[in-house]
Amino acid sequence: MIKRYFIQLAYNGANYHGWQIQPKEISVQEVLQKALSLKLNDIIEITGAGRTDSGVHSLYFVAHFDTEKKIPENFVYQLNNFLPKDISVKKISEVHSNAHARFDATYRTYKYYISTEKNPFNDKLSLKILQKLDIELMNKACDVLYRHTDFTSFSKLHTDTKTNNCKIELAKWEQKGSEIVFTIKADRFLRNMVRAIVGTMLEVGKHKISVNEFDKIITHKNRSKAGHSAKGHALFLVDIGYKYYK
Repeated sequence: MIKRYFIQLAYNGANYHGWQIQPKEISVQEVLQKALSLKLNDIIEITGAGRTDSGVHSLYFVAHFDTEKKIPENFVYQLNNFLPKDISVKKISEVHSNAHARFDATYRTYKYYISTEKNPFNDKLSLKILQKLDIELMNKACDVLYRHTDFTSFSKLHTDTKTNNCKIELAKWEQKGSEIVFTIKADRFLRNMVRAIVGTMLEVGKHKISVNEFDKIITHKNRSKAGHSAKGHALFLVDIGYKYYK
C-alpha cells in the first residue's frame, strides 16, 4: 500500500540553485529526491513546502513523498550518511494520505542576518553593513507591511502565481551588539519577496527613502519602484507551521 511521509530537513543553500529542481542547475530537491530513490529502490518524487532562492538556507524545511516501500527504523541515519554534508534530514513521519507539505502549511518564518562589523566566522552567513542603520525607522516600515496584502512590488517578475496577496503576521528588526536580525512571518511568500523587502527597508534605514515612500512603493504594485534584492546568503527559512505536524 502506498503511504505518504513528511520529511523534515535543514540545508545550507550556498552550493544550490535554491530548493526547486532546475533544468541546468543543482538544487536541494534534486539531490534529496535522488538519494531517497536510491536508498528506497523506488522512483520518489518529493513536494516541498515552498521554494527558496539560490543560496538561501533553511533551518527547518518540510517536504512530502509517497512510497509503498517500508521505511527502515534507522532510515534517517542511513540517508544522512548518503547525503552531502550541507543537507541534513531531521525526521521522517508517516502522515495521512491527503497531507500536503505546501498547501497545508499555515505560515512560514524567515530571518535575515546583518553584521555591523567584520567577522571572519559569519561572513558567509550574514550581510556585512558597516554604515549605521536607523532600526527605529526600519521598524516603522515594518508597521506599514501590516496595512497591505498585495506585495507585487516585492515579487519576482513573470512568476506563475495566481495571486500576489500575502498576510504578514510579524515583521521586526532587532539589534544585539553587532548583529541585526530581521524576522518576518506570513501565510505565504512570493518569489524573492523577503530579499526585496529587506533590500528596500535597508534604504529606509540608510535614510535614502522615507517610511511614507516605502508605503507608496507597495501601493504602486511595481517591482521597479522597490529597492534591489538583498543577497541570499544571509537569509534563512527558520520555521513552517502546520495544524497537525511539528
